[in-house]
Amino acid sequence: MSIDHMSAMRAMSSMRNRGNSVEKKLPKGTWKRVFRFAAPYKVDLIVFLVMVVADALIGVVTPVLAGRVINDITGHAAAGAVVTIALIIAGLAVVDAGLSFTQRWYSARIGEGLIYDMRTAVFDHVQRMPLAFFTRTQTGALVSRLNNDVLGAQQAFTSTLSGLVSNAVGLVLTAAVMFTLSWQITLISLVMLPIFVIPARRIGKRLQQITRESYNLNASMNNTMTERFNVAGALLVKLFGHPEHEDASFRARASRVRDIGVTSAMYGRAFFVALTLVASLAQALVYGLGGYLAIKGQLSAGTVVTLALLLSRLYGPLTALSNARVDVMSALVSFDRVFEVLDLEPMIADAPGAADLPQNARSIEFVDVHFGYPTAAEVSLASLEDVAVLDNTAATEVLHGVSFRAEPGQLIALVGPSGAGKTTISQLLPRVYDVTSGQVLVGGQDVRTVTQQSLHDRIGVVSQEAHMFHDTIRANLVYAAPDASDDQLWQAIEAAQIADLVRALPDGLDTVVGDRGYRLSGGEKARLAIARLLLKAPEIVILDEATAHLDSESEAAVQEALARALAGRTSLVIAHRLSTILNADTVVVLDAGRIVELGKHSELLASNGLYAELYRTQFERQAAGVEI
Repeated sequence: MSIDHMSAMRAMSSMRNRGNSVEKKLPKGTWKRVFRFAAPYKVDLIVFLVMVVADALIGVVTPVLAGRVINDITGHAAAGAVVTIALIIAGLAVVDAGLSFTQRWYSARIGEGLIYDMRTAVFDHVQRMPLAFFTRTQTGALVSRLNNDVLGAQQAFTSTLSGLVSNAVGLVLTAAVMFTLSWQITLISLVMLPIFVIPARRIGKRLQQITRESYNLNASMNNTMTERFNVAGALLVKLFGHPEHEDASFRARASRVRDIGVTSAMYGRAFFVALTLVASLAQALVYGLGGYLAIKGQLSAGTVVTLALLLSRLYGPLTALSNARVDVMSALVSFDRVFEVLDLEPMIADAPGAADLPQNARSIEFVDVHFGYPTAAEVSLASLEDVAVLDNTAATEVLHGVSFRAEPGQLIALVGPSGAGKTTISQLLPRVYDVTSGQVLVGGQDVRTVTQQSLHDRIGVVSQEAHMFHDTIRANLVYAAPDASDDQLWQAIEAAQIADLVRALPDGLDTVVGDRGYRLSGGEKARLAIARLLLKAPEIVILDEATAHLDSESEAAVQEALARALAGRTSLVIAHRLSTILNADTVVVLDAGRIVELGKHSELLASNGLYAELYRTQFERQAAGVEI
């Protein structure tokens, strides 16, 4: 006696997922969106389902032919008739094997195609989300949408769909044939089904509980490993952590996952054994009652064998179909979680009819700019923040009527205490965020009316923390200019005062810089970031002082590189060390989101306002030997 193993496993999986999927209320129109996503694979799906139906038909025909063989043998039919039926059974087996391979090909083609389409759609969409989205979202939760949920959605058109069609067709055909052969035996054999289904429901409920706990524990362990295994996290653990406590905490969660794994495996085996046992008992009932009727002459021996073989194909599909709604809802929930991300509209987008920024657009102007950061509801999802409800606190305005202008080639310095709004201003220029009111102009054009690509092509940024991908020096540099030649690379590296270091490395430009560039010093990363800027050759530069946390020797090298990077370019510099902006064309002094002073360094010192106070404070600290 053999039970359809895949049907049993699918039924067990359905019971494991019962609860969350069925209880979740899906938005209207989810089905239509699912079918739109599957539209490119319509022909493949039809062919796939036809083969599934054909495979189910063969599964029913084969036991009927086996019964014919028994009847021919017991009826002393011609040997040729038995051989013919045997050859037909063999032929059907070959066809079934071919169908199995072809089904798998179509299943893989449809499934992997859907995974590709959905992953690329989500990846492209997420890239266009505002920075506020990433500051609120858990990276692991977002990655899960690209992996787990996309895979769950893909299964809707492979295992779930094929299982539903195959089980439904197989069940109808099997039941029809069995009732035709002996409706009495068929009904009696099905009486035992509740003996299995009722305990199985309880097993499923318990499986769902421990599986949810397992998922939560695994997510917690993954988060712990992600935080501890990156360079910054590993350094923090080594400097402040207690390895024995870290180990004990991880062991506690890992041991619980281990115990859950054992429990889940035993529940799964109990489920499968119960299904096998009940089906075997039902089959024994068929043999006993059918054999009795056959001896009495009311049934043929072949009919008894056919009924017994068909019964083995009845219990698995019945159980699987009893959980069909769970399977479908689980798949739809995965689709819905993907659609949830795709429905979150990017706040920054090209305006209809947006034109490219004109050539030689180099001036910068802020005109009565007001700005408040977007609320959580505007840029995030509760499920990606791992909170029950998003924070609905109203946005607070952080810039209040900011106005200043930079002519082509001028250097504008932004100065002020922490939280004054310096970084916010620098992020409005390349449209990391959009103003609430007022205008940001580049070359006289409102940045909201030009294409983002043309705007980004003209603006280069060097941040205080120069980020590097875990890749080669070459890859990190050409990220800003993909078509750059080696000669152009070396020119930028020379200008950034880091050529000697790169040449001294064993692999030169092909040296891997490590996670976030941690294999390089702060000064080396800053100079590579400047080389990346020079390679891009933008007309406008935004500089979040790259020397703020460098030693004197590194600062001197970076300052020399910066002098070349800023030469002839319109520059917006966030100054942490006021000594670095003594020659700025205009110093914009900010406090609490407002411009409180505006002028040259000498003028502002003479006015004896906030700038003079900040300047004196810094130099007093330097005189006292305190690093700025």
